[in-house]
Amino acid sequence: MKAFTNVNPRTLEDAVSALTRSRASGARAVVSGGGSDLLGLIKERLVQPDIVVNLKTVAGLSNVRADARATTIGGLITLDALSREAHIRRDYQGLAEAAASVGTPQIRNVGTLAGNVCQRPWCWYLRNGYACYKNGGDRCFASSGENQYHAIFSQGPSYIVHPSDTAPALVALDARFRVVGPRGERLVNASEFFVLPRVDPARENVLQDDEILAEIVLPPAVSSRRSTYAKILDREAWTHALVSAAVVLDMDGDVCRRARIVLGGVAPVPWDRPRAAGLLEGQRVTPELAAAVAEAAVSDARPLAKNGYKVPLTRGLVGRTVLALARQ
Repeated sequence: MKAFTNVNPRTLEDAVSALTRSRASGARAVVSGGGSDLLGLIKERLVQPDIVVNLKTVAGLSNVRADARATTIGGLITLDALSREAHIRRDYQGLAEAAASVGTPQIRNVGTLAGNVCQRPWCWYLRNGYACYKNGGDRCFASSGENQYHAIFSQGPSYIVHPSDTAPALVALDARFRVVGPRGERLVNASEFFVLPRVDPARENVLQDDEILAEIVLPPAVSSRRSTYAKILDREAWTHALVSAAVVLDMDGDVCRRARIVLGGVAPVPWDRPRAAGLLEGQRVTPELAAAVAEAAVSDARPLAKNGYKVPLTRGLVGRTVLALARQ
């Protein structure tokens, strides 16, 4: 492992300044929150930083604030704390469930919300240093290789899947991300934060090297809104979702007025399914309708040679989750 310098800023401005100075001097600087993914990347030599900017010393980045306009969550809140936060559990249940589903208790005690959102893909070709499309090469080895866990949507040029559990929930809940950098602050819609490999093979999101995901902003809670997150694993121990679904329903009695369905584990970004969700709007949610929604959610799936099982898994998960949430 290459030696690096640890920087402990006291404010976000200090953290951004450290990144800017490092960039100007030609040094490679990275941001660390919980550090669980970063440590693995360093050990695998996918990242070899000269400077690690440790955000744990920045006060206030793990707080949750709520008022009539929004609920704001600090990016450094741990996944365990987020899953237990009473306000989040009551008004944004899907996010709490997503946070509670990540990894193991040990990982949730250390891993942060921003870190979970921004973690790198876990494709074995990328993590083992192959010169693949995501690693500076010109091909995706998974397209004709070991692709059991890869994408069934978004046809290349890379078939990685986004590994985050919280990301689909945040997209489904219409969250916005507060990004801080040397050019000031900006609010980015969660649906626009993630980028496909064809846009930038080196990145999974719009963050620049000198920017930090500081906070997540959720819209005001609505009493009629229900949300949930469900996923399927290949084993109960530490692993990522084979497929997952974040579902949000705005209900008027037993009639759905608005719906959002976002899939995880099946595409390089959280995969929004607006056509499937649109079938629910203005309708009473029956088993037959839920089945039609589930079919629409996978209608354009194009699995690879070894991951076709993800299509019926996704179909079944969406149907069960929509029906259960509507009956909640």
